[in-house]
Amino acid sequence: MGKIHAKLLKESQLFDLVGFVDPSDEAAALASSKFDIPRFDSLELLLEKVEAVDVVTPTLSHYRTASAAMKAGKHVFVEKPATEKLEEVAALIALKNEKQLKVQVGHVERFNPAWLAVKDRDLQPMFIETHRLAQFNPRGTDVSVVLDLMIHDLDIILQMVSAEIVEVRASGVSLIAQAPDICNARIEFANGCVANVTASRLSLKNMRKTRVFQPDAYLSLDFLEKKTEIITLANEAHPEIPSLPIDTGSNYPPRFVSFENPECAPVNAIACELESFANSIRNNTPVEVSLEDAERAMALAYTIMKKSEEAQLSNPSHS
Repeated sequence: MGKIHAKLLKESQLFDLVGFVDPSDEAAALASSKFDIPRFDSLELLLEKVEAVDVVTPTLSHYRTASAAMKAGKHVFVEKPATEKLEEVAALIALKNEKQLKVQVGHVERFNPAWLAVKDRDLQPMFIETHRLAQFNPRGTDVSVVLDLMIHDLDIILQMVSAEIVEVRASGVSLIAQAPDICNARIEFANGCVANVTASRLSLKNMRKTRVFQPDAYLSLDFLEKKTEIITLANEAHPEIPSLPIDTGSNYPPRFVSFENPECAPVNAIACELESFANSIRNNTPVEVSLEDAERAMALAYTIMKKSEEAQLSNPSHS
């Protein structure tokens, strides 16, 4: 991920990429040569030369790196999850407020064309189903699949549903890493909405799909293929979108189903999130994904991990 970020920062007109820090001599030599940027011997030396820091390190070092940058008065972009522990993200929020800094978290799906196509619509979901399946990759196994993969969908769900969470049930399985590699969670909200969320990093294929059911529509978001489909149910045919009548019975007037595939502009989501971070600094505007957003998603993720652990311990076959 660090190499991807370095490439995009180097190409962007909004950044002047000063240099980087990496503990691996081999990785550092490759990056320095490939991107023609200097390697600094320590974070402290780098902080003397920059206005903002992009933290693309293993999750376990996010807090240490981001807090050091913020204490030095630097704006920070930090990959998701913002920190390993909830108390750490709370500490970063306090530090951000004290220092009056811009801090953005890398929940990259907020910039995915599939989400951008629907995020400004009137979303009133009553049932949400997500599947985020990935082939095994050792990167990310330092944390649960909930923090590694599922948290992307938790963040999007929390953007769609503003109601309070009233119940969470979950189950997970650890097969390779010590933390769960597969997890399913059921999240119930006070307004009656239910989200069924599945994540796996041991799949034979990659999948990142979200299906949203609401009283007047069905939405299908494919975050992997960057495509969105919307099927709408209405009392009248849509004047601009292809519609088909449905016979609802002799005692009821016909209803109409409309099919829509909104345009999903081909954009690089990582480049977009980094440039939005730069614009928030330049224009002194709120960041797109705040530490407070990350804290909400992390709190839900930790509830899911706790419920999953409780379910495993209560299983009579567990030994």
